[in-house]
Amino acid sequence: MLLHLHKLPQQCREAWEKAEAYELPCAFKDFKDIDKVVVCGMGGSAIGGDLLSSLAANLGKPIVFVHRGYDLPAFVDSQTLVIASSYSGNTEETLSAFAQAVERNCTKFAITTGGRLRDLAQENGIPVFIIDYHSQPRAALGYSFVPLLSLLGKLGFLEDQLANVEVMLQELEGLLDKLTEDIPESHNPAKQLARSLFGKLIIIYGAGILAPVAKRWKGQFNENSKALAFYETFPELNHNAVVGYEFPKEVAGNTYVILLHSPSLHPRILARYRVTGEILEKAGLEYKIVTALGSDDLTRMMSHVFLGDWVSYYLAMICETDPTPVRMIDYLKQRLGQIR
Repeated sequence: MLLHLHKLPQQCREAWEKAEAYELPCAFKDFKDIDKVVVCGMGGSAIGGDLLSSLAANLGKPIVFVHRGYDLPAFVDSQTLVIASSYSGNTEETLSAFAQAVERNCTKFAITTGGRLRDLAQENGIPVFIIDYHSQPRAALGYSFVPLLSLLGKLGFLEDQLANVEVMLQELEGLLDKLTEDIPESHNPAKQLARSLFGKLIIIYGAGILAPVAKRWKGQFNENSKALAFYETFPELNHNAVVGYEFPKEVAGNTYVILLHSPSLHPRILARYRVTGEILEKAGLEYKIVTALGSDDLTRMMSHVFLGDWVSYYLAMICETDPTPVRMIDYLKQRLGQIR
């Protein structure tokens, strides 16, 4: 896992170059009336769709949905692009939804290393972007996210992202000098935060472009650190979660809240961060506001993703657990395979 963390900036660069060189079928290039994109995926293969959806939120079209489930949404029609994203190519929920898409009059695309998804796509003449990076799905984020940016650019929905991608890559490469294992804890913000989280129930708050990043942090703490973690989003959490800090009283001292912050968020959301911090302090809950680096949304998102990945790795080290295996997921898949 440490090796994959070191490689993430280069992985994103290689994924971008490969995606830009990928030739879409002519019919795909001419498909200008797409107004919806549905990314079907689970876990680490779906988070790229979440990041894309957040970046595309201000576009006139398309609307980007991330679908985690077995049945394709009923609204999928001839103006919908369905993208199946499964690192292994064998994720049963994604395969089920994509098999239904094959029967629908919609545009289809697949991103995978192989497996049954690649076979299903190829059998039906559906273009496939092949991932050639070997890791756990969550460690291949560059390939589940960056090609989606390239694809929407090729379809004319996003402006050329080359400059933004290059800025983002430079930021990630610069972060390596601050976060890697040879940087002592006294100068390493990822190690410092991991130390604060040890033995705590972890809650991550995010808003706007950082809402999917909060989800990513939650998943990384679950899978890498083997830790109990949850996430909430502004402003919704101010309408319920802030009332739930009182009981049980013994939990407050064992909870740590991380607020993922960006100066580009709506001014009223930024005010909510400040007031929520005051409420957390009054309730006796430890918290930290972590501000994203970078001058644009893509860089801020990915710099926070990168930081969270390192924090979850260091927390695993403090807990003396191997961050790579996900034995409970393996067990669950085995048991589901026995249930027909």
